[in-house]
Amino acid sequence: MNAEDVARYLRDHPDFLSEHGELFTRLTVPHPRHDGQAISLAERQLHALRDKIRQLELKLAELIRFGEDNDDISAKVHRLSLALLEAGSIDGLRHALVTSLQDDFAVPHVAVLLWEEGAAAVSEAVRGEIDAMRHPYCGVPESIEVTAWFGEAAPHVRSVALIPLRRQGSAVGLLALGSAEGERFYPEMGTLYLGRIGELTAAALSAHLR
Repeated sequence: MNAEDVARYLRDHPDFLSEHGELFTRLTVPHPRHDGQAISLAERQLHALRDKIRQLELKLAELIRFGEDNDDISAKVHRLSLALLEAGSIDGLRHALVTSLQDDFAVPHVAVLLWEEGAAAVSEAVRGEIDAMRHPYCGVPESIEVTAWFGEAAPHVRSVALIPLRRQGSAVGLLALGSAEGERFYPEMGTLYLGRIGELTAAALSAHLR
């Protein structure tokens, strides 16, 4: 009988060790953390169980942290929603939006561009690209035109989030967020809340657009 035969027998008879308890306590295996030290099989299982518990605790702590982060973002979006609803004009809405994004969300550079106001800084080609977007764009600015939207801060912008503002399905403007940090807005980041902020802004704008 070789090792594979023993392993096969134990797989076929899972109750063997429970029926031979005295053998279970005499079996030894290498210690998982101390080379050369042997411990009983029961103690080895206890170490494995403790490791699994630690992993579960870390996972739970991570989930709690994510939940707290989401609660914090939801509260900020709620405050932004109230500020947008209270705005009595496009200028008031723009001020409320920029203030919230800069103070609550720590976004240093914000630009709100509306086609109705002319938005000469946005070429027809870029307007077409914005209208075709189905999700906010996050990443490096792809042209000088994009960085120019941030005025004097343009030379310092290394990453952007571009959020179409839609009315009846078509883009009527753009909310652009900029940062000097190259990894602040990156392609793989989640855009759920960015999209919601864009939808809230567009809905609030509808009351002031022709």
